[in-house]
Amino acid sequence: MSTATSASRFPAAVYGRRLARAAALADRAGVAALIITPGPDLAYLIGSHAQTFERLSALVIPATGGPILVTPRLEVASFAESAVDELGVRFTPWVDGEDPYALALTGLVSNPVVAVSDSMSAGHLIPLMSATGTAPLLATDILRDLRMIKDEDEIAALRRAGAAIDRVHARMGEWLRPGRTEAVVAADIAAAIVDEGHLEAAFVIVGSGPNGADPHHEQSDRVISEDDIVVIDIGGPVAPGYNSDCTRTYCFGEPSEEISRAYAELAAAQALAVAAVRPGVTAESVDAAARDHLAAVGLADRFIHRTGHGIGLSVHEEPYIVAGNSLVLAPGMAFSIEPGVYFDGVWGARIEDIVIVTDDGCESVNHRDHALTRLPAQPSKEH
Repeated sequence: MSTATSASRFPAAVYGRRLARAAALADRAGVAALIITPGPDLAYLIGSHAQTFERLSALVIPATGGPILVTPRLEVASFAESAVDELGVRFTPWVDGEDPYALALTGLVSNPVVAVSDSMSAGHLIPLMSATGTAPLLATDILRDLRMIKDEDEIAALRRAGAAIDRVHARMGEWLRPGRTEAVVAADIAAAIVDEGHLEAAFVIVGSGPNGADPHHEQSDRVISEDDIVVIDIGGPVAPGYNSDCTRTYCFGEPSEEISRAYAELAAAQALAVAAVRPGVTAESVDAAARDHLAAVGLADRFIHRTGHGIGLSVHEEPYIVAGNSLVLAPGMAFSIEPGVYFDGVWGARIEDIVIVTDDGCESVNHRDHALTRLPAQPSKEH
């Protein structure tokens, strides 16, 4: 397999440090090994974006001893772009008819307690439980603190992702026009997300008029009207897999006084939450900064979701910026700040930036204006 560093991953030394820390965390947690199947944890630990199938592929990280990669012989090539060769990870290929679960447990104590990634399917989890005779823990919980604190390579990737999605929002007037359907606009945006440097469009939300009042609306065949407020929430991964996620709200012409007033309070709430981010404060206090302001101006019942979510190799990961989360923020944590206001059946708005906690505050990776962006109202000539 190739030993050249791929654009799809960081240098091998980065993953070597992560594997060593993961083994130490496994030992501290009292588990015999971490068993990591394809997904964000595997990408984090060895730079592999291999897929999961009905045949088991798993990285086994013992608390003591070197890691091994148990994978079907026919899937060995899928790890060619990972760092396993440079890291000296021992391959244990298997063929149909062999027991991969027994292979994964080779060298561990009898009836070991292991921890598995949350991406492991039930089709693999149940046979593994049968082989160990014990209920596993979640490796994702053990790796939580490790993955939450982004290093400089990860922060640089998040900055690239933020700049790329800002460029897409800057082009919104090319596609977002009255007379076009949400679905047609979304298809154009998805293509632009790739054009501007992403590996793919992970999600495209185009919520016009009443659809904007549904935070998780995607897109529909609804024709956009010149009277609509339109929520555009978009993102995707840039190499080596770190995600963008940014929401802006658009209109055509002059919004009503009621809409302008509500949007101004939303912008103020978002700014207050960003200003509240710094080391030593809790995640819930940042949520409260946005939520308390909206409550004070009579919009409490219009803000119906958490203020933010962590981001990295997954679009949604720890830390979650939500009431009840007493997690203390630390430098290197990255998450969204995205309050919204939603008026059922009428309109909605959301403002979202990704921020990274610094030594004395935070850095936003998104730099587009937060104002309710007005686009030309010329109807599309499409039919």
